[in-house]
Amino acid sequence: MIENNEKKWFALYTKPRHEFKAALQLETEDINYYLPVITRLKQWSDRKKKITEPLLRGYIFIFADEKERYISLQQLSIVRCIFDNGRPAVIPEWQIDNLRKFLNKKVDVVVHSGIVPGAKVKILDGPFAGVIGVINHEVKGKTIAINIDLLNRSVLAQISKDTGFEILRD
Repeated sequence: MIENNEKKWFALYTKPRHEFKAALQLETEDINYYLPVITRLKQWSDRKKKITEPLLRGYIFIFADEKERYISLQQLSIVRCIFDNGRPAVIPEWQIDNLRKFLNKKVDVVVHSGIVPGAKVKILDGPFAGVIGVINHEVKGKTIAINIDLLNRSVLAQISKDTGFEILRD
């Protein structure tokens, strides 16, 4: 259990498109938060405009103790705290620092959610059930190419995105 006065980083899930409202509500409650944002040049048919948007849609981070975390969850724009193994997931401070440093570089950023090339996976069903491989790339949104190392050769298997698999952690 987290000590009552010990502050940690937590990730909170917000209502859709409520990240900035959540930030205002947390600020009103005097809770230390971090909302990573990026500025993009958006183009419409009649104009271009720089807009600031959240880097991770639907998420905001707080540096809080247990009491402040509880107060955060009472805000209208906050849906819930992200949990890991039945407990509020604590984000290591170095990850928040890395995110801040990364965003200070002012480079174009693309957030990819879901299946990331390079992730090690174990296929759970289908003809390749039990095989462990590495995600190579996604093919036309319907199949996933997986590298399977075999006798110093690389076999590239394309499987349906509907095939069950689990991402393995080292």
